[in-house]
Amino acid sequence: MKYLAALLSVLLLAACAQKTSTPPEIADFVLVDKSDRAIALYTDGAVTKTYGGIQFGDAPRGHKQFEGDERTPEGRYTIDTRNPNSAYHLSLRVSYPNAADRAFAETQGRSPGGDIFIHGQPNGLPAGRMVGDWTDGCIAVTNAEMAELWRAIPDGTPIEIRP
Repeated sequence: MKYLAALLSVLLLAACAQKTSTPPEIADFVLVDKSDRAIALYTDGAVTKTYGGIQFGDAPRGHKQFEGDERTPEGRYTIDTRNPNSAYHLSLRVSYPNAADRAFAETQGRSPGGDIFIHGQPNGLPAGRMVGDWTDGCIAVTNAEMAELWRAIPDGTPIEIRP
């Protein structure tokens, strides 16, 4: 009888557990649409998972040009490395600046900036999500979404960020 009660308890707990979203397939391309505030993962040309409500820098419109402009870059880059010890819940680095970004900034006598990441929320945040656009030009998602993206996006994956 104790065995049956224990089994019933486990089954009830499993039935009441919060359902998690389906983990995405491994992506071979990432599309960020700033105007739709969405990230789409692609595998073999087909969308396999989308995420909405993403957050950007304090000045989300326009292409990042200079360090400190609070903008998120636009264009084609790659995910070039990952940081499990980030100040945010995990982070995937976007290869900004590219040669054209550096050349433009140089003509203006400025630094193009760098260290643009897709990342989760700040590690010190007790729960939930920061309000509004708050990064310095990065792309922020929820911690649960970041955990999925971490598993789904290998280093070297192309990423396109559209206006």
